[in-house]
Amino acid sequence: MSLPVTPAAPEDEPAAASDWWRHAVIYQVYPRSFADSDGDGIGDLAGVRSRLPYLRDLGVDAVWLSPFYASPQADAGYDVSDYRRVDPMFGELADAAGLIEDAHALGLRVIVDLVPNHCSDQHEWFQRALLAGPGSTARKRFHFQTGRGVAGELPPNDWESVFGGPAWTRVPDGEWYLHLFAPEQPDLNWDHPAVHDEFRSILRFWLDLGVDGFRIDVAHGLVKAPGLPDVGGADQLKLLGNLATPYFDQDGVHEIYRDWRRVLDEYDGERIFVAEAWTPTLQRAAQYVRSDELHQAFNFSYLCTDWQVDALREIVDLTLAAMGEVGAPATWVLSNHDVTRHATRFANPPGLGIQMVTPGDRELGLRRARAATLLMLGLPGSAYVYQGEELGLPDVTDLPDEVRADPSFHRADGQDGFRDGCRVPIPWSGSAAPYGFGPRDGGPSWLPQPDAWAELSVETQTGVEGSTLELYRAALAARRAHTSLQGGDLAWLDAPAGVLAFRRTAGAATPVVVTANTTGEHVRMAVPGALLLSSSPLEVADGEAVLAPDTTAWWAV
Repeated sequence: MSLPVTPAAPEDEPAAASDWWRHAVIYQVYPRSFADSDGDGIGDLAGVRSRLPYLRDLGVDAVWLSPFYASPQADAGYDVSDYRRVDPMFGELADAAGLIEDAHALGLRVIVDLVPNHCSDQHEWFQRALLAGPGSTARKRFHFQTGRGVAGELPPNDWESVFGGPAWTRVPDGEWYLHLFAPEQPDLNWDHPAVHDEFRSILRFWLDLGVDGFRIDVAHGLVKAPGLPDVGGADQLKLLGNLATPYFDQDGVHEIYRDWRRVLDEYDGERIFVAEAWTPTLQRAAQYVRSDELHQAFNFSYLCTDWQVDALREIVDLTLAAMGEVGAPATWVLSNHDVTRHATRFANPPGLGIQMVTPGDRELGLRRARAATLLMLGLPGSAYVYQGEELGLPDVTDLPDEVRADPSFHRADGQDGFRDGCRVPIPWSGSAAPYGFGPRDGGPSWLPQPDAWAELSVETQTGVEGSTLELYRAALAARRAHTSLQGGDLAWLDAPAGVLAFRRTAGAATPVVVTANTTGEHVRMAVPGALLLSSSPLEVADGEAVLAPDTTAWWAV
């Protein structure tokens, strides 16, 4: 018989709120692409605020907001000119305060982005440094250096920008300043005490406003090796790499986060830090989440893993071992605003990487994406969901060059420059763009939405059995209801070739078995228990289940 994608009734009491972040599902909102309240084609905080009930009903525990601070928008708000002010395109500080208040009333926590590695070249500190000139105190808050060559005409070292080209820009008086990203994003010098003082103050400003934590952008980049030595060779680290370099993952960052943790611990309510830290190994990543530092670190090693059984099992084992050594939870993620959506990655052959422009096999990609999501949500620890993945959205791979906003697209030899494809505004309702993203009389969205997205909208999928949206809702409800899927342990089980199978247990709670068929073939196996949920319909007869290709199922045993 064919079994529907429907969760069984919960049997366990929900886990206690204590240490909520150890098993939370956190939803990333990219504000400019989530909901537009005023019809200007750009999402804003009022729009996010109006859609909070949707996130509550989806079943997530918290919302992470990408930057909405005052910014010239050279890099989509990751170039901050004022850390205590909301950019007018997103609203006002009162909108942020109201959003936090409404989220808390709905039982949602709010995490905001913090960008401490660099600021905008329009920040008052940098503008003051330009005016003050060489040798000034103002310039010591950044990395100003004299150049090499006969007349200082060459950059101070061989470092490259993540977005392509040299990591140095020369100013009219002859000195050079460091920017590991765009020239509009000068790196702050964390050897200067004023930088430490300023960010402690920024933390307290937002904590006083009620935020529940911070996602730390480029958490591995704040400290540079003494003397700023050359990297040497041509293969330098890009945005999503993990090669050891003198400008990322230096040991000195950890004292900064110990200091920040002391600030955070002054506040009630189990507030947290989340690190965006690209590191050479999982053991290096685990150092960011020691008990006196941060709480979570994104598991980019898992995000980069292909849909292959041996690779997945290996990275799960390595992750649980590395995080277990420091007593931290694992943190799983499949998509975010910097990488190709996993519905498109998995539509392509393995090995193409996490930044690509090939649409691939849409049906295959969606089937694998649904299975990968159930696998991720079945693992121990916390999980992150990127807006729109619950709708099965693919990357938009055919955006016209003239609409692209990603700075790496416009630099010759940096990243692939196709992050815009995962940032297209999401569809809410209706049969034509902008699909309810903005008011009916508003203009088009800041990035154009494909015609095919009408069938992927929230309205189209709501209440439709088997839709990707209803799969996410069912999975999050089942995860919340079954304690074994939250803080439980993981034990691998024997399974047919190409199938991952493990048991989750937590005390006296009902155990849950997760089975994931990563192959393109139907696989027969013994029924582990009562079906809770499946990413595709299953056939079950006479104690045997037939797992369809690229299918994950949860079973109560």
